[in-house]
Amino acid sequence: MRLVTFEEAGSVRIGVLHPERHQVLDFGALAPGLPRNMLDFIAAGDAALAQARQAVANVDKGLPLNTLRLLAPIPRPAKNLFCVGKNYSEHVKEVQSITASSKDTSAASPESPIIFTKATTSVIGTGANIPASLDPTDSVDYEGELAVVIGRGGRGIAVTDAMNHIYGYTILNDVTSRRLQRRHQQWFLGKSLDGFCPMGPCLLTRDEIDDAGLLRVQTRVNGELRQDDYVREMIFDIPMLIETISRYMTLEPGDIIATGTPAGVGMGFKPPKFLKPGDRVSVTIEPIGTLENGVS
Repeated sequence: MRLVTFEEAGSVRIGVLHPERHQVLDFGALAPGLPRNMLDFIAAGDAALAQARQAVANVDKGLPLNTLRLLAPIPRPAKNLFCVGKNYSEHVKEVQSITASSKDTSAASPESPIIFTKATTSVIGTGANIPASLDPTDSVDYEGELAVVIGRGGRGIAVTDAMNHIYGYTILNDVTSRRLQRRHQQWFLGKSLDGFCPMGPCLLTRDEIDDAGLLRVQTRVNGELRQDDYVREMIFDIPMLIETISRYMTLEPGDIIATGTPAGVGMGFKPPKFLKPGDRVSVTIEPIGTLENGVS
């Protein structure tokens, strides 16, 4: 199922997206007993998901997509989003080429996953504008990524059991101010400006993906393909990321893990191709869909 959070006439609700029919089926109308927001729905587990499937099974008419606004599937996560730095080999090489003439040793291929976070206030949905004007350094960059949403929480989750803790997948753009990222050394401020975390267009439940490694991450800026790689090329795969994070802290339903970005980011070009007002950025991962945002 393609789960979505949407807004219609000032009312925020959750439902199922049917992209081929350009419609959303509203849980509030079809199954009033279900939780009213995505975090509560995820926490309700398999029982809520089964009830939702039954409610929409024979419904062939929903809300026209052009009459509502899709928000991020989880518009305000309960805590910061977990992110992974330098998790594709070609991206590591890209970073190394940029820092080759400096004394920066942080570009080396990581021996363990690099984990950082983005503030919950950075989250926006598909169609919303990335506010590049908030970055005083004019160095706004894109990072298309697959994001994992946790379903069953836990601590000390083993690699062999990690996939059972996944609720589903979505698309995330880890928008970054490169100069702020370098200025403050810790990445948090440069990656957490308001509106610097587009996410969506939907949350695709885990049962719809047989092998996440076969998913292809493609990022385009103004139609130009910039990033193109498969999830199987990650240095640390999804089970390893879940095991690593849960070794030290409890993962909870609705937690989000952005798994890293492929090569092709704007700072990798000479000269860099940073985002500017008027640009359009799209990240496509089928069968999840396309996350598209303008830049303002």
